[in-house]
Amino acid sequence: RFGLGMDDVVAAARRAVGVRGAGFISTPNQSITLHTEPSTRAADIARTIVARGDIGGITLGDVADVIDAPKPAVGGAAIMAQPGVIMNIDEQYGANTLEVTRAVERALDELRPSLAQQGAVLHERLFRPADFITLATENLRSSLIIGAVLVVVVLFLFLFELRTAAICCTAIPISLLAAIIVAQLYGITLNTMTLGGLAIALGEVVDDAVIGVENITRRLRENMRRAQPRPAARVILEATYEVRSAVVYATFAVILVFLPVVTLSGIAGRFFAPLGITYILAVSASLVVALTATPALSLLLLPQRTREREPPVLRWTRRQYEAVLHRVVRWPRRAIGVALLSTVGGLALLPTFGATFLPDLQESHFIVHMSAIPGTSLEEALRMGARITEELAKLPIVRSVAQRAGRAELAAAGDTHGPHQSEFEVDLQPVSADAAARAKADLLEALADFPGVNISANTFLAERVNETFSGYTTPVAVNVFGNDLGAIEDTAQNIAGVLRGVSGVASVEVQSPSSLPQLTIRLRPTELLRWGLDPLQVIDVIHAAYQGDVVGQIHEGDRVFDVLVTLAAAREAGVAGVGKLPIHARDGAYITLDQVAEVRETTGRYEIQHQGGRRLQSVTLDVEGRDLAAVVADARRQIDAKITLPEGIYVEFRGAAEAQATAQRDLILKSIAAGVGIVLLLSVVTRNWRNLLLTMANLPFALVGGVLAVLLSGGLLSLGTLVGFVTLFGITLRNAMMMISHYEHLVDVEGLRWSAETAVRGAADRLAAVLMTSLVTGLGLFPLAIGMQAPGREIEGPMALVILGGLVTSTVLNLLILPVLAARYGRFEAVSKEQSALGLS
Repeated sequence: RFGLGMDDVVAAARRAVGVRGAGFISTPNQSITLHTEPSTRAADIARTIVARGDIGGITLGDVADVIDAPKPAVGGAAIMAQPGVIMNIDEQYGANTLEVTRAVERALDELRPSLAQQGAVLHERLFRPADFITLATENLRSSLIIGAVLVVVVLFLFLFELRTAAICCTAIPISLLAAIIVAQLYGITLNTMTLGGLAIALGEVVDDAVIGVENITRRLRENMRRAQPRPAARVILEATYEVRSAVVYATFAVILVFLPVVTLSGIAGRFFAPLGITYILAVSASLVVALTATPALSLLLLPQRTREREPPVLRWTRRQYEAVLHRVVRWPRRAIGVALLSTVGGLALLPTFGATFLPDLQESHFIVHMSAIPGTSLEEALRMGARITEELAKLPIVRSVAQRAGRAELAAAGDTHGPHQSEFEVDLQPVSADAAARAKADLLEALADFPGVNISANTFLAERVNETFSGYTTPVAVNVFGNDLGAIEDTAQNIAGVLRGVSGVASVEVQSPSSLPQLTIRLRPTELLRWGLDPLQVIDVIHAAYQGDVVGQIHEGDRVFDVLVTLAAAREAGVAGVGKLPIHARDGAYITLDQVAEVRETTGRYEIQHQGGRRLQSVTLDVEGRDLAAVVADARRQIDAKITLPEGIYVEFRGAAEAQATAQRDLILKSIAAGVGIVLLLSVVTRNWRNLLLTMANLPFALVGGVLAVLLSGGLLSLGTLVGFVTLFGITLRNAMMMISHYEHLVDVEGLRWSAETAVRGAADRLAAVLMTSLVTGLGLFPLAIGMQAPGREIEGPMALVILGGLVTSTVLNLLILPVLAARYGRFEAVSKEQSALGLS
């Protein structure tokens, strides 16, 4: 109507909001700065002259609507399907989550009245990580307390004397408190892993004291039967010396066994190093207690009060044990054959087990991901989100659902999602451990009937761990690398098709599909020349019409607002109207865009991914119903068999399966190195290679029980169960060392001739110590094992179960088979005084 083009309007708008320095005026006394204040109101901007015509000045208001309006949204949010704003609050690295949470909640309480006055409803518990932390630590604390009570009860029943049990029990608070104090000094906080280390060490911190007190009371009883009893102090000192070397070396062996756990690299080390450190600190403190406080307390409390006869439980147990052991010793080949068959059977089960990095963490908060086709509008994403929220809200376990579609404009650099991607924060009601274990399956089942979208779900911590391994929120990512984008895309789509047919695979998704709807505008140079246009002029018009051209900014206090020129009519015309976009030629004529350009609908890539300077396309997948390692191995085989990779294309698997294999290899290699150290240590304690092998024979016995425990709990090996096996070997070595060292004492100090009868007597002497140490260790772990599905026990629970199973078999075989092996193959000889003087004993 007025003969103007977009460039005229843009130029006028830029003049309307332009800011310039106006200079200054000098007077004889002053230098006065000139300060201009352009109007920032829409009505004043609308009066800006664009051009002058026959009817006078033509203003922006004549050719445009000048209004206050929001920027086009790149993301949105809804809470229980109602429009909302979701705030993510990040704590600083190293901060205490519970303290930060309480401080945030105090700030929200202050804001609540003013928000209510404005009609805003505050949902402050959409996601509260402190809930899981509190529940997990409380569960572990309860395990510690219950375990400690069980340990005290067992000690009293076996020792049948309050003072003796009290001496042993003092090791618990002293050792655990010492471990906590030292850990705090080195900046290690009390968390689920450090508490788990204390819980696992609970039974063992009593072992050294039990061994010492049991030997002291036994020697005091023997002294009371003598015609001329010796001084009690001398008896206690000699009894302590008798078990000192075995206790010290056994503790050193346990520490050596745990060093591979402490030195694990990567995220495995971050998980298990605090557990290993607190465990080592606790057992080290228990050794100091056993060598100092335990003898001192025994001297104060026991000499005048030790009963001449053994407690009833120990007396009855020893009588029954000796009867059984005499029969077993008569048939050594059968006993050894049973032990060998059990060991071979246990080893044969190992290849049948599945493997995963970590067990599922029983959080009460899930993140559900919905991914539609790239190019899906924000409105459509929110509409689908409302339907998903409605379905999830029907589940009785769900407390709240909040959707985030796309991203916030100022979100972190890593969250560059388009509107086609949504995350749902699904918070659960307080539920039982079994219900929490089924929660993921229930959520996915409720959303199974939504076509056209990919849906996956994981707990918050599981996603963070997955992102560390694979780069995505799923546990497995298949990365396709190459230079040709088309070949990469085709290969990724073929891999996705193969993966969908693999048993146990769920939620397969190509991360950057080339299905983004777009209009391709190809300018025709001859037509541009004909109308006197240059390419940039046309592109600027298209940009201003559909993207908007920021021509300046206006300020209100400390707030800044962009001034944008756009062509509303063009956007309202839709796809068909793009070709009809008016272009103002230099001769004043008007043409449409399709006269100088070819406009056609195509598809493009949502994004082009790079890693290490290489182009890639990623296919992600979740795992349901099978163990992770088996699914990945099956996926590798099928991809190798069914897909021929084009030249220059190669595939790489990333994720928890690779991390688990790496951590397992790291643990095995370091355990071998620790094993060499243990062999050298045992060679000092045992005097020949036969006795060394006898001590090591208990390890396969322990392995059998651990394998059976894994089998009964589902046949899944996690990194926690592997650490459990390492811990188990250290614990079982202690009892074997105690048995072998006592045999040496009987021959060397008491002058007995080595025979089957001596083997039976030595085993009977050590029966009480072996049973008590095994029982207190097992009962200390029992609450962890039976509650392994509860929050906070998911990692330590499988460890405790393996140790319990191994303790059962190793204790039985240690008491029944080791004496048989020692009687048949052991070599125990008295050490001459000359050898003792030379330190060769």
